[in-house]
Amino acid sequence: MGGGTGMVGAVLAVAMVMVPCLWAALAHLVWRPYAVARTFARQGVRGPPYRFFVGNTVEAKAMRTAAVGEALDRGSHDIIPRVLPHYHAWASRYGKVFVSWSGTTPTLCAGRLDMVKRVLSDKTGLYVKPDPGPTIMSLLEMGLVFTEGDDWARHRRVHIAQGKEVFLAQRELQHIALAAVNSVRIPGAGYLPTKANVRRWRLERTVRDTLMGIIGERLAAATEAGRRGYGTDLLGLMLEANAGGEGGKSVMSMDEIVDECKTFFFAGHDTTAHLLTWAMYLLGTHPEWQRRLREEVLQECGGTDTPLHGDALNKLKLVTMVLYETLRLYGAVNMIVREAREDTELCGVKVPKGTVVAIPIAMLHRDEEGADAGEFDPLRFRDGVGRAAAHPSALLSFSFGPRSCIGQDFAMLEAKATLALILRRFAFEVAPEYVHAPADFLTLQPLKGLQIVLRLLDPEKQSS
Repeated sequence: MGGGTGMVGAVLAVAMVMVPCLWAALAHLVWRPYAVARTFARQGVRGPPYRFFVGNTVEAKAMRTAAVGEALDRGSHDIIPRVLPHYHAWASRYGKVFVSWSGTTPTLCAGRLDMVKRVLSDKTGLYVKPDPGPTIMSLLEMGLVFTEGDDWARHRRVHIAQGKEVFLAQRELQHIALAAVNSVRIPGAGYLPTKANVRRWRLERTVRDTLMGIIGERLAAATEAGRRGYGTDLLGLMLEANAGGEGGKSVMSMDEIVDECKTFFFAGHDTTAHLLTWAMYLLGTHPEWQRRLREEVLQECGGTDTPLHGDALNKLKLVTMVLYETLRLYGAVNMIVREAREDTELCGVKVPKGTVVAIPIAMLHRDEEGADAGEFDPLRFRDGVGRAAAHPSALLSFSFGPRSCIGQDFAMLEAKATLALILRRFAFEVAPEYVHAPADFLTLQPLKGLQIVLRLLDPEKQSS
């Protein structure tokens, strides 16, 4: 009898623990998604229906997979059906503003520039960057991209190095992160010792050890030279902030410096490299623009024997216009996301707390309200970025507002200098074997690379 009573008690105890957990799971997986969907539907905002647990992840992945095999004509810049096929399909069906589901998380597509301006201009902390998960964090950690509030402000005020090993490791981490983005996100799965996770952890250690080695060399060089300064580059400034400078108070920890190094290795190198790649593609398929840019470079910067200077680069108006048009058509990032920390209203739409707001940059850059939005026309920027479209902040490649890209001026200067060096020395065209298949690997890249045919120019004819 006593044994039976004990068994009943144990069952009741388990039930008392399990029932609240099951209720919470039911609310998270069923009740809340349908309640949120009804909230949006009452406002006329619809989208693909929520599927239990997976949301719309499976159908989005299927559309992405189907789109991979469809190459574009060389003269076509209509990349949306390839890189954002699910958003292309849903926007066609439900309009510019719709709601979809990443697992159990609602995602509001902010396909109007007034919504974009409201979100990106926010200074109250209402719209923050959502938790990207461990795979994305392995690329960037808590650097300037993902920090918020006081930490973000402190990092931005302070604002590396070299290391081929870091670039190679981050490139592999990028592919691992992309696979995770296209999968259903299961809480805690990123911390299980799966084959992909074990490889990711090893790559993370490689990146960190390499960066710590670079930092150690800089610290040792300063010690041997008997000086307090660590150099005037970004790493030197961050080490000064770690040492405390004249005030003696450390502004950045060593872990934060490593995280920032990861950010600038990936964001600083990867995005600029792809900007130059797509600029070469556009100039290689538009020889008349390549000729005009070469003439401008030779006029303002001189021939191959003349060193480049910042003043001369700033006079390259046509080069700047082509780079902006490249960013519009083939920007490195196709989407910006933010998460609403509280219930709010966004340009007339009530947005529940926890909703992710997605800003489809590539789609907004090709808004059909512009008659020639799908064409390569650098002259749209002849009067500057602010006047290239009806909305002064329509070019979103560097974002805008308080979280706009801190390195945009340097990136543009770096791209102009590199293009100038190439144009002074070479004429080029896209090779016959090139397949025009832009692909989203977290950043926009040619699926099979960009093959270019270079022809060395006669320096004597250029100087004459």
